[in-house]
Amino acid sequence: MIHRLKYIGGGLDRASALRGDEAWLASRTFDAATRIVPVWRSRNLVAGFGDADTQPAAVFLTGDAAGSVLEQATDCILLGLDGDHTYVAADISELEEDAAAALVGAGEFLDLRLMGGQMAVPEASLMAYARGMAHWHQRHKFCGVCGAASESREGGHLRVCANPDGESHETYPRTDPAVIMLVSRDDPDTGAPSCLMGRHGRWGPGQYSTLAGFVEPGESLEEAVAREVHEESGIRITDVQYRASQPWPFPSSLMLGFWARAETHDITIDGEELEDAQWFLAEHLRSFGEWGQSDDGSPCLPRRDSISRWLIETWLEEVGV
Repeated sequence: MIHRLKYIGGGLDRASALRGDEAWLASRTFDAATRIVPVWRSRNLVAGFGDADTQPAAVFLTGDAAGSVLEQATDCILLGLDGDHTYVAADISELEEDAAAALVGAGEFLDLRLMGGQMAVPEASLMAYARGMAHWHQRHKFCGVCGAASESREGGHLRVCANPDGESHETYPRTDPAVIMLVSRDDPDTGAPSCLMGRHGRWGPGQYSTLAGFVEPGESLEEAVAREVHEESGIRITDVQYRASQPWPFPSSLMLGFWARAETHDITIDGEELEDAQWFLAEHLRSFGEWGQSDDGSPCLPRRDSISRWLIETWLEEVGV
């Protein structure tokens, strides 16, 4: 089964044309139908995680609980509109854990990576959006040009500094483009399809994934794919094909997924980027375990919520395995 890509398809109207209307923002933020999406130290508020009979679900606050969170939030970000409902992220990271839990009064703050793959796609997308925006605000409290303190504007989608010389500077949310690629070949001995996967030393036992890396200034996406594959594995590639993209707010990336074909086959790793890299036959991938569930070091597929998993699953369908 091909898992649908997570963290996309939230379906919100982001209302970009209305963000500059302060009166409209104020009225919608404090409207009774508005749903507040709390974020605490990059964690999202969810209920039902760990219950075998319940799908984890986002907890949205309304009424008195919403008002209390808005009063304590350091940053409030308009996420968008869904019919009569407005969604606003509220960062309460400055509170201690017990105080944050008492303030929201329901659910628990958890790392989205723990349960994102189990959540409904629209809710996972909304959680990722809120987390990513809160992260950006936390790291742009001061202007990168002059060092002056900055303030949130336009519903949290702009920060403007209070430059003492009177020349303010604007900063908009940014995301870091990263390429992630499934490199395939026909096995030299059998002709069977196989793909290249690697593992970092910081990962748990048996955890393998497709190769990935950040795009550098002055290079195209295709050049980044070729460079990263060669740097990490020593493999030369051709036939780079774009497949799909996925927001990955851990902390602030946009993953751009590709397939590519190997021109060379001998793997050489430097031990810094990767601990190991191997060619795996497509038919063997079906017997791999799930990410984080290998106690004996047997190979595992990438996380269900990752585009790496999606690239592998769509490739397996393509080659008929």
